[in-house]
Amino acid sequence: MKELVLASRSPRRKEILSLCGASFICDPADVDETIDLTRPLSEEIERLSVKKAETVLARHPDAVVIGSDTMVVIDNKPLGKPHTNEAAFAMLKSLQGRTHHVLTGLCIISKEACYRTSTSTAVHFLEMSDEEINRYIATGECSDKAGAYAIQGYGGRYIKGIEGDYYAVMGLPLHLVYEELKRRQML
Repeated sequence: MKELVLASRSPRRKEILSLCGASFICDPADVDETIDLTRPLSEEIERLSVKKAETVLARHPDAVVIGSDTMVVIDNKPLGKPHTNEAAFAMLKSLQGRTHHVLTGLCIISKEACYRTSTSTAVHFLEMSDEEINRYIATGECSDKAGAYAIQGYGGRYIKGIEGDYYAVMGLPLHLVYEELKRRQML
């Protein structure tokens, strides 16, 4: 059986992939994640997942590699990871009381085949007071999360509901990965 490689250092993606029941290693793909804002964001997020997977496949040519990337989008504007508490506050302020989308690109690649797709999940955020936003920022959870929140953490208390894939919001669409690995007879 081929080696399975996750092209990520994300503990969330590792946790999700482990739910498939396959053994795997992690080899992060450090690539330029600049997006072209003139192109559809769903195509850009898919392109980034392919870029990550191809980069790691070059290092593991006999493996099956999984690449993924996630983007929080509101008003057709991508929100990255906040680098300051002020940036986190501004992001959370823009999301509160509204619906935004989380786009997740997925690429599962080997020498023989390439599966690539993107998903979109609508996330409905509750209204938050400035005090709630500041308390949430104080948890430290916002700093390395796109859109400044984690649905699986403290941020989940501000999520009214979703339409789409919960695991894709966390960073890896579990059912799509499971189905593709099963199709490739890796499970």
